[in-house]
Amino acid sequence: MAEAFKNGGWGMIPTALFGLLLVLAAARYAMSPEKRLVPLQVSLGLLTLASGGLGFVSGLITSLKYMAEMPDDKRWIWLVGMGESLNNLALAFGLIALAAIAASVGALRFTRATA
Repeated sequence: MAEAFKNGGWGMIPTALFGLLLVLAAARYAMSPEKRLVPLQVSLGLLTLASGGLGFVSGLITSLKYMAEMPDDKRWIWLVGMGESLNNLALAFGLIALAAIAASVGALRFTRATA
């Protein structure tokens, strides 16, 4: 995990920060479901996904920027950069999935409480 975080570059920091806040908000919602926590979860989920996407795109831009300077036999190296940049999206998707599980527990508890 530490290697993936390092390979992902600077974009991993905001993705991890927003994703951890999302997981905490979802866990809070799972413990005591309140309607007021739903917009927070949605906005943090979008922010996590957006920061993961931004990290991926900026990493890909950096990889492609240096492709012209590469000798012809090493022009494929941008694929390595793309693979490293995908760590941003993988982190975002993983944290969103974890939060979705917690939010589902909260939604189930909310439904049972109102029924």
